[in-house]
Amino acid sequence: MRPTARLLTGSALVVAAGLVCAPAYAGDSDGLEVFPSSAVPGGQVTVNTAACGDGGTAQGDASAVGADSFTMAPSTHEGDAIGQFRVPPSAQPGTYEIAATCAEGGRRVTGDLVVTLTSQRQQVHPRGSVKTGVGGALGPDPVQTAAGVAALAVAAAGGTWLLHRRARGDGI
Repeated sequence: MRPTARLLTGSALVVAAGLVCAPAYAGDSDGLEVFPSSAVPGGQVTVNTAACGDGGTAQGDASAVGADSFTMAPSTHEGDAIGQFRVPPSAQPGTYEIAATCAEGGRRVTGDLVVTLTSQRQQVHPRGSVKTGVGGALGPDPVQTAAGVAALAVAAAGGTWLLHRRARGDGI
């Protein structure tokens, strides 16, 4: 097998292995996920967990922040139990522990909710004109554009020359 083919085959195998193994580390199934993790008084909060098993239910407890208990029901998202509650308008800024207890087995999981007085997601209004056309990250300077094109051409020519020498067996 040629060295180039071995290199490409090895790279493809590494990428494939990474794609196969990545989902195993994608989430934390042992805790209670709180969305959004930061909310304002009066805001709606969604919590979910996979700790109760596929099709499991749980009873949520948001009394630390002053909200009532809530029910978590099975969802279609990877077997998670999901529930919602509203942060009371009288809630004070701070970090609060939200808990859930699985109906089957009694397992208790927790997550943190940060209450702030200002929303983290403020609407952004665009200003100015849209910059389109020729130019790069540094601007539409023709000298810089020409220098960049020349550098790419030299790199491509050098790479082609090295591959040609290797293929002829001249060695590098």
